[in-house]
Parts: sequence; structure tokens; C-alpha cells
Amino acid sequence: MKLLKFCLYFIFTAALAVGCKDTSKKPKITTSTTSVAIDSIQSETNTKTKPAEKEFELTEDNAIEFFFNYEKTLKSNKVKITTRLGSFTVELYENVPYHRANFIYLTSKGYFDYTQFHRVVKNFIIQGGNSDDRKTGKKRSDIGRYLLPPDTGKGHRHDRGTISMPSSEIDNPHMLASPFEFFIVVTKPGSYHLDNEYTPFGRVIEGMDVVDKINNQPVEQGDWPKQNIYIEKAEVIE
Repeated sequence: MKLLKFCLYFIFTAALAVGCKDTSKKPKITTSTTSVAIDSIQSETNTKTKPAEKEFELTEDNAIEFFFNYEKTLKSNKVKITTRLGSFTVELYENVPYHRANFIYLTSKGYFDYTQFHRVVKNFIIQGGNSDDRKTGKKRSDIGRYLLPPDTGKGHRHDRGTISMPSSEIDNPHMLASPFEFFIVVTKPGSYHLDNEYTPFGRVIEGMDVVDKINNQPVEQGDWPKQNIYIEKAEVIE
């Protein structure tokens, strides 16, 4: 009887070991989507296929040369911006070539579409080009990561209606400009304390009443409008 019990115990133990084989190995989880944060991309792939050729990407090393050449090809210096509150048109200064080229390039790439006027400071400025939508971060990542040098010595001031570029918040002692955002001065007659700090690169030539309407929208803490103000369309016009 003891021998029989021993045999049965041995057979049961062996069967259990076979049945449990490899169950401790967890399947490797991968994703085909890209995890995106503003100005950064993280991605993983386990495929052995040849990766798709990457589109042109702006960097700190190539941005100045690119915009120097791109500016020479431009045939227009006007951009129309449309929101639910109406449209306005800005004219860009030709003697601020890098900022002008950058703004037209981003417009032509569709970057500003569906971004927002995310900061509204009463009787001071409206600031646009950002969003709490992750798609905006992905668009920035696709275009590239770069900053623009300040260009404040061209005789332009921060008069009412001036469009200018804020400086980046990223370790930036030289006040390099954040290329994806812009602000428009609403103050009468202007906000001249901003001169020599930021680069004016154009002015509103039509629809300043729409800019004022945006500036008069109710805001929450942090100057974010209570109701989102999307740029429905930004387009280069002749």
C-alpha cells in the first residue's frame, strides 16, 4: 500500500510540473504608437522591417541655415488667423528674416491650426500657438526642436497690434525665442517695456477688433480662457 501511494504521488508531481512549464513567462507588451511630450519623442519598435525614412526635422544645428534659405523663397508676408470670434491678418516685417520665415513655415505646415489662444492678459496681450491637446505636442515633435535668436535691433517696438515671440522657459539666459508661440500686444499705445527683451516680427493690419474681442474673454487662474479659443485656420495669403 505504501508503495502504491508513493507511485501515485510521483506520477501526480510529474504531471503538475509538466502542466506548469513556462507559465511564469509574461508576454512582452509593445506598442505601435508613439508616446509624445512637448519637444520630445519616445518610441519603441520590435519589427525587423526597414524603418520608414524620417521626414526633415529642424534642430538647433540646422534651423538657422534652413530659415536663411527658406526666407529667400517667400512670396508673401501676410498670415490670416481665423477663430470663432472672427479673423485678423498680420503683416510680417521683412527685416526680421528668421522670425518671419519661421512663422510662415509653421503656418504652411498647418502647425497653428487647432492650437489655442491659451493666455489672455487683460489690456496687455493675447498669446497663442499652444494647446492642452496632445496633438499639438506631436506636431512640435514632428517639426523639430529648436530656438530662434533674438532680433531686437531692427527698429520695431511693441506698439499696440504688434506680433512678437516669447522666449523659451527652458534654461535660456540669452532670451532665445520659443518658435511655436506668439503674442499680440493689446495695450494702448503699446507695451514698450518689452522692447529689447522680445522680437517684434510683424503687426496686425486688419481685424484688430477681433484681437480686442479675444482679449476681453473671461479667464481662469493662470490667464487661460474659460472657454477655449481655437485657431481654426492659419493661412498664408497674398
